[in-house]
Amino acid sequence: MKKRKILLIVFIILSIGLLMVYSSSHIWAQYKENDSFYYFKRQAIFVIVGLLLLFFFSKIDYHLYQKHSLKIIILATILLVLVLIPGVGIVRGGSRSWFNLGLFALQPSEIYKIALIIYVSDYISHHYHQMKKLRYCLKPLIVMGIGFFLIMLQPDFGSGFVMCCSILLMIIITPFPFRYIIFLGLSGILMIILMIISAPYRMKRIFAFLDPFQDPLGSGFQMIQSMYAIGPGGLLGQGFLNSRQKHFYLPEPQTDFIFSIVCEEFGVVGCIFVCSLFFLLFYFSLKISLNANNLFAKYLSFGIAFQMLFQASMNLAVVVGLIPITGVTLPFLSYGGSSLLISMVSIGILLSIAKDK
Repeated sequence: MKKRKILLIVFIILSIGLLMVYSSSHIWAQYKENDSFYYFKRQAIFVIVGLLLLFFFSKIDYHLYQKHSLKIIILATILLVLVLIPGVGIVRGGSRSWFNLGLFALQPSEIYKIALIIYVSDYISHHYHQMKKLRYCLKPLIVMGIGFFLIMLQPDFGSGFVMCCSILLMIIITPFPFRYIIFLGLSGILMIILMIISAPYRMKRIFAFLDPFQDPLGSGFQMIQSMYAIGPGGLLGQGFLNSRQKHFYLPEPQTDFIFSIVCEEFGVVGCIFVCSLFFLLFYFSLKISLNANNLFAKYLSFGIAFQMLFQASMNLAVVVGLIPITGVTLPFLSYGGSSLLISMVSIGILLSIAKDK
């Protein structure tokens, strides 16, 4: 029953995503590509491929991931290294984060996030009762740190932050001592502050978050335009296809800020509906984790569930101005191949765990 509910929720979110990718992008697509359906057609292809991947991975015995967890994380790490090589990885938006595969660009950090969850789940399943000792927690933390370092070299702070928070929570819900949790938290805060200070563009994002009108045509532009989209939405919104901000005001609204257009066209009601779908997806995924037969399945399903919820929450918080811009996508809704395909693979893995009763 939980499998059907998860599939239904994912299908609804995907359908909303397709509609909103078209609504948010058709003006820009007509101008740039001379085809108002350009982004919609590409997203539709990603959805079809994603559904095939979901079905394929739901049929794979999840124990295989545990058996090959070390190989999976090594391969994912190699991909993170390769993408940093000029001529191999391509630069978009100032970050060397993608492989150009012709029809779409593959982002290896998305692969690494799920690979790391698999690896850490396997590690915890073998060392659960030993996690009360700090030395047994160091290995997954070191692997996480290597991945975070490579992702930051791209740089892609948003993906790295989502990954670290997901893994740290997985470790925290082991017998991990509370005093170490405080130490990790303070260390993480200090590291984030140092990374923000070390990169001028991150400092600009912080200042733009505190007062976007200090630089309304520069670092604060995207946040201001997002607010201008959300504000007029009201209770029921302006109506489908009636957004004003997608008319060359909000930059590329089909990507990270697609939720702004949802709020503008469907108002508070649409906003609550979309948020409720993500909460329900997390709720039923968490039930799969609680009912899993073994520790590996429990932590794997929990890691996947929390990572999707945390990434969605971060995206929504950015759009409504609660946190600075991070560059993370809204799972299943934002335009893009890598995020959508890996999200569908993750759901497939969840379903494979759900049927193992």
